[in-house]
Amino acid sequence: MWILARVARNLKHARSFSSAVPSPNIIHKRGIDILHDPWFNKDTAFPLTERDRLGLRGLLPPRVISFERQYDRFMDSYRSLENNTKNEHPNVVSLAKWRILNRLHDRNETLYYKVLIDNIKDFAPIIYTPTVGLVCQNYGGLFRRARGMYFSAKDKGEMMSMIYNWPSKQVDLIVLTDGSRILGLGDLGVQGIGIPIGKLDMYVAAAGINPQRILPVMLDVGTNNPRLLEDSLYLGLRQPRLEGDEYLSVVDEFMEAAFSRWPKAVVQFEDFQMKWAFETLQRYRKRFCMFNDDVQGTAGVALAGLLGAVRAQGRPLEDFVDQKIVVVGAGSAGLGVLGMAKHAILRMLRNRKNKTAHNPFWLLDKDGLVTKDRPHLDPAAAPFARGSGPGEIEGLTEGASLLEVIKKVKPHVLLGLSGVGGIFDEQILTAMRESDSTRPAIFAMSNPTANAECTAADAFKYAGENIIFASGSPFADVELGDGKTGHVNQANNMYLFPGVGLGALLSGAHHITDGMLQAAAKCLAAYITDNEIERGIIFPSISSIRHITTHVAAAVVQEAVDEQLAEGHGDVGPRELADMTEDETVDYVAKNMWYPVYSPIVREK
Repeated sequence: MWILARVARNLKHARSFSSAVPSPNIIHKRGIDILHDPWFNKDTAFPLTERDRLGLRGLLPPRVISFERQYDRFMDSYRSLENNTKNEHPNVVSLAKWRILNRLHDRNETLYYKVLIDNIKDFAPIIYTPTVGLVCQNYGGLFRRARGMYFSAKDKGEMMSMIYNWPSKQVDLIVLTDGSRILGLGDLGVQGIGIPIGKLDMYVAAAGINPQRILPVMLDVGTNNPRLLEDSLYLGLRQPRLEGDEYLSVVDEFMEAAFSRWPKAVVQFEDFQMKWAFETLQRYRKRFCMFNDDVQGTAGVALAGLLGAVRAQGRPLEDFVDQKIVVVGAGSAGLGVLGMAKHAILRMLRNRKNKTAHNPFWLLDKDGLVTKDRPHLDPAAAPFARGSGPGEIEGLTEGASLLEVIKKVKPHVLLGLSGVGGIFDEQILTAMRESDSTRPAIFAMSNPTANAECTAADAFKYAGENIIFASGSPFADVELGDGKTGHVNQANNMYLFPGVGLGALLSGAHHITDGMLQAAAKCLAAYITDNEIERGIIFPSISSIRHITTHVAAAVVQEAVDEQLAEGHGDVGPRELADMTEDETVDYVAKNMWYPVYSPIVREK
């Protein structure tokens, strides 16, 4: 089969409080220093024996409150906040929810991640998309406590020593940004640190990465945003962005420093502007275990959605090669999707008697349809530019508008990665009713919500009730009348990047290959049942995110083994990985996922 066997669906989505006694944390701290450390603080849950042993007696109220009761107390506070802010502006409500979660994160990480994991569907929109964009825009005013590390252009020559300022002896996952293209919001400079923080929270919640082994990193190379340069609360360098070799030398130095201290870490590049996204990906992917989420993660999620759309149209997956796909947006995400989809098509064609390849994509940017006649054609876009000959449509020339393209192509899929909110207007969506598919797919994948190409309500209203709809940010399902519901799929990278990072880590691979990323996409595409597909569901519920990530990571591990790249992790060597069945690999991944419980604390003398 081209896709993996369908994964089991009945894993429990929330784990109970563990009754097993976890391994102790051995620390050097004592007294008030422990209470001020969110990694080890248990607040009022410290038992009396630990209070005596660690010098905490008298520093806490005398009553011991259990982990379960602390959890309930926080959730009561959160629900009270929801009730008290019902009539406030949505942005005010979102930031208030972010603040209460952030305060818990600053104080008690174990309780924070327990709350996050058990309520991921409700809290992911707060700590991740879409609220994280709002947080980044206002980060200067919201900043209270440092989290992660900052490496600036002023630190040239010092990064190898700076990396040892991070207190954790072992780091497994690093998420790195330069703040140059935060979501669809553009250059936010050092305020972009909110993105690595949010992504790594998803790594902990979805992939079970130990929060003591994660590191959010901001590379501050300046900003070209005049508003930030004039903002008295801006926390970054007040200088234009470095370019060329000066810029690359900063990234080079950081990568060398990070892998010098943690040679088995996985680094995820996030929200780099297009020219640096592709440049750094090609520069480092063969030297380090790294990937670019905007290029490769988005591509994998989109490919899973495109395959799901084929199934929803009642066609075999092999018919993906015959789809007509209009892609709006020629940035790193758009070109990443096209590249991965093209590779998938080429693999499918190997099994066809008629192996004639054609270009199933129509790519548009701000200047319209991209063709080979375009002056100064971007080399990265050139493989997808329309030309002349078989497969071309008469009347579509360089710079043709989106409406012209849709009316003439009659695409099966309209895919938006433009970052331009509302670009799929009433005319565009209405034109999709003439698609050559009885069930066209519309993907409005740009984040945050304000940058989505269209809303779910407009898509179903103007394009028809039978469409397949997916968005990058969350929208509510749409009531269509007569008891029917227009299902909204969230085509978000959170379904893929945690599994890619975890799978790469547990395989011990030194590189993340296209094959590993495609294995992840195939696994995600296989997750949905036929019954769900018929109802227009092509992505699973976020409440299943740990289950999904377990299987995606296992698929990545198995692909690393197949490519002979797996070198093992911890006590599990490459031979043991190679001998594992698919079920055993899933079990191996699950057993290596961290879960929040209070560990006994022992002070090392």
